[in-house]
Amino acid sequence: MSLKSVKILSIFAVFCMVFVCLTGCEDTNKAKQQNTLDNKQIRDSLEIMNKRFVAMEKEAIKNYIGNSGHDFVETGTGLCYRIVNQGDGEPIKRGNIVALDYKMSLLNGDLIYSSDESGKKVFVVGHGGVESGLEEAMLYLNKGDEAEIIIPSRLAHGLLGDGKKIPPRATIVYELKVIENQVNK
Repeated sequence: MSLKSVKILSIFAVFCMVFVCLTGCEDTNKAKQQNTLDNKQIRDSLEIMNKRFVAMEKEAIKNYIGNSGHDFVETGTGLCYRIVNQGDGEPIKRGNIVALDYKMSLLNGDLIYSSDESGKKVFVVGHGGVESGLEEAMLYLNKGDEAEIIIPSRLAHGLLGDGKKIPPRATIVYELKVIENQVNK
């Protein structure tokens, strides 16, 4: 082979490699764009489904309250509560240690947990370890209060439930009495 033929073949080989790289990158970019589009469609679908679920849950809570014949206060987060019997103790604040006698049920009335079976629920308000809706509710109560609290799923156990008795996306109803309210030292 002549030197001229080797140069032509080399140039042709380089051209082919550049062509393959460019078309491969173009295919990769198209795949990335398609993947981004697919992900956006999935996110949009999930958002629509979640909004429908939230609306259905709000309607179920509204029906529960209507059927109960009691007035509830709704907070900005969607938590609903009512004081059944007013206690005479100090207001609960973040950082306080509280102890509760309680019954926890699903919105349909099925009992899930209770202090009769599990013992008193004791926790530091604002430090986690319990449903965020329960922590929020504590800030509206005093020692000695008896209350009913309706916690939407997003403030309770969310999409997964607790993996035991609480199903996914369950609205929780607490009937409770605040037994202790101590300042955490």
